[in-house]
Amino acid sequence: MDFRIKNLWVINIRGVEIWITETIFNTWVIMLVLIAAAVVIRVKLGRFRDIPTGAQNAVETVIEAFDGFVRNTAGEKLMYLGNWFFMAFVFILTSNLSGITGLRPPTADWATTFAFALATFILIQVMGVMYNSKYIKNFFEPNPIFFPLNMIGELARPVSLSFRLFGNILAGMIIISLFHALVPIYLRFFIPAALHVYFDLFAGVLQTYIFCILSLIFIGVAASPEDM
Repeated sequence: MDFRIKNLWVINIRGVEIWITETIFNTWVIMLVLIAAAVVIRVKLGRFRDIPTGAQNAVETVIEAFDGFVRNTAGEKLMYLGNWFFMAFVFILTSNLSGITGLRPPTADWATTFAFALATFILIQVMGVMYNSKYIKNFFEPNPIFFPLNMIGELARPVSLSFRLFGNILAGMIIISLFHALVPIYLRFFIPAALHVYFDLFAGVLQTYIFCILSLIFIGVAASPEDM
């Protein structure tokens, strides 16, 4: 059974090869679905009303819940990061759940999860420097000799974040594929279905939540002098 990422097309531009992999293609598909959904929701809502009903009420409930999530995790002063993390949450969640449809989840590719983890790492450094005057100094605490160890610990954050999400999604995909291949055909509609509920639905939602809350906690701690 081959779990490697397939290369679908190779585009040659002036001697430079651009590989369109399965991950890239599935990412485009998910992006198009999310953009289409956003356009449909915006058109359906039309003009916002003071007293929300129907779709507007549902949208406002989701946004308010996520705003509360960001506020309680990272703090009031970092609320403007909510737009980025809402996008990240929706994309990662949709990617994790895409395995139900038969697509290979983009989050089962370390390149995807590391890209999001790297964005978190950059935000940690930027927010730390912006809001915490002692942020750089803390790398040399309690003694300058600990600077290399503190740097290793800081650089380990995007690695651990990316591998946690990547490993869980890839492991679920592998286990489900093995069961599809090994169980008798008359059981494939029962046992694999239960596994899909756990690995694609439950684990997909859980890993999305863990990635976002850890990212927000790391950023919030970096931006809070009293916590450093």
